[in-house]
Amino acid sequence: MPLNKELRLLRIDNYGVPRYSLCSYSEISQRGIAVETSLTPAMFQVLLALADGEKHGYAILKDVEDLSGGEVRLSTGTLYAIIKRLLIDGAIVESKKRPPASSDDQRRRYYRLTPVGIQLANQEAERMEKLVATAREKHLLKRFRTA
Repeated sequence: MPLNKELRLLRIDNYGVPRYSLCSYSEISQRGIAVETSLTPAMFQVLLALADGEKHGYAILKDVEDLSGGEVRLSTGTLYAIIKRLLIDGAIVESKKRPPASSDDQRRRYYRLTPVGIQLANQEAERMEKLVATAREKHLLKRFRTA
């Protein structure tokens, strides 16, 4: 997959789900269209889980649960549907590197972020950061206090 992809936030839909445009410059010029990618909260959690390195499916499930303090528990069916979508969108790829055979199960598939996935996660984090700043400005959230 070419790395000359551009990602733009198109809008936030009625359910609060961001809608992104993911396309290469040549696709825009040749077809005049862009592929729309919606990033759900669960998809963002998976991207966050992969932000610090390659993981297999079960490790992603556990990391999402740990990162959310137990608030988000993905089923395996949900996880693999998300993985399939992120693979199609080019946000993640299956890794060719494997741990040593003594500590690995050959049935496992390892995944890692692509530059597009990193950009997608960054843009979503920035979008959320702006929302939190607005909530603080509106006095809905208190600022963090230093101890």
